[in-house]
Amino acid sequence: MPTQREVDEARIRQQVGLIVEGLRAKDLEGLKQLYATDVVSFDVEPPLQHVGIEAKLKNWAKAFTFFQEMSYEVRDLTLTVGDEVAFGHCFGRLSGTLKNGTATSGMWVRVTFCFQKIDGSWLIAHDQVSVPFDMPSGKGVTDLEP
Repeated sequence: MPTQREVDEARIRQQVGLIVEGLRAKDLEGLKQLYATDVVSFDVEPPLQHVGIEAKLKNWAKAFTFFQEMSYEVRDLTLTVGDEVAFGHCFGRLSGTLKNGTATSGMWVRVTFCFQKIDGSWLIAHDQVSVPFDMPSGKGVTDLEP
């Protein structure tokens, strides 16, 4: 019989899978169900933080406008699960066909998720997406692969 932590980890992995599905389908309503209403997101796009579910969804909606078709891939998801909070990190890559028909393989980013168990559901309370940067030039390094 699985322990509660194993059950919770499986549920969180399902939530991450639903993020992937929601992005592929460009399903803002589906994505909305995965985040806490007061989520704080440190995404790759300005500003420094996006606060609240509407700001997070606005950021995804903006990304959707660039793609005719999109895909999201998650690699090396590692989770640490407690009773009421959990965190995880992975590599993610958004790719697809742009509106102008150009195919893009996207770039790999580093992703950190912080989950909170709210009313029995594991919701994303915080996420951070980043790329490393070259210190001398101050430019992001976007051609790295896991």
